[in-house]
Amino acid sequence: MFALTARRRLALYCTTTVTSPSPALNSLRQTATITTSAESPATEPKPATVEHGTNGKRSRPLTREQEQFLDSALRVNQTGELAAVLIYSAQTPPIVKAHPHLRPLMKHMYDQEAGHFTYFNHIIAKHRIRPTAMYPIWQVAATALGWSTAVMGREAAMACTEAVETEIGEHYNAQVRELLAWIKDMEDRGEEVGEELTELVRRIRTIRDEELEHLDHAVEHDAKEAKPYELLTGVIRGGCRAAIWLSEKV
Repeated sequence: MFALTARRRLALYCTTTVTSPSPALNSLRQTATITTSAESPATEPKPATVEHGTNGKRSRPLTREQEQFLDSALRVNQTGELAAVLIYSAQTPPIVKAHPHLRPLMKHMYDQEAGHFTYFNHIIAKHRIRPTAMYPIWQVAATALGWSTAVMGREAAMACTEAVETEIGEHYNAQVRELLAWIKDMEDRGEEVGEELTELVRRIRTIRDEELEHLDHAVEHDAKEAKPYELLTGVIRGGCRAAIWLSEKV
């Protein structure tokens, strides 16, 4: 429902300010151009509840279809963040050994992914959402992908990040737009949206922006110089789409 077409290319741009968490990441303190193959976050609708917040509780339960959408979406989100943590864990030792100056960047991206994973673990446990049955397979696959691309070299590792974050950016963009559409409909009907739903949208927006920041860092560090770039990124993106589809269903 929220996976976008695989044929969209890197075409639309928006700008965000990337703030480094520590002095070790001074090189990351810049205005980065976020590149995404989904629609620009700048064009998202902005329901008043999301922009200004609410202290109320939702005045009407979600429909069964909405609950199913959220169960599927959050299950995939948790799985995707697990994969990201394992990819960066496997990539970091060989990349940092060969390119010590990349240690702050790799740690920065890993730390953000670990935070995303912790958040979605909390959410699916709170709402008793079943994790995907493919969990053990994705653990092995993500570790293998991270290690193999790192061994191929810095450019291949960054191409892996570019490919994965492109698919994740599309995934989160579509998810955010779906949730914003729900909130807008609720507001139009005069219903109280509720803090839990608005906070979920805000958190997914933030996570989406951090994932797209990683995409930019990958491009800045020569992802497109990987050999063979088109084949490598095409295979990884195809694998990501398959993993998303399977995790939604299984």
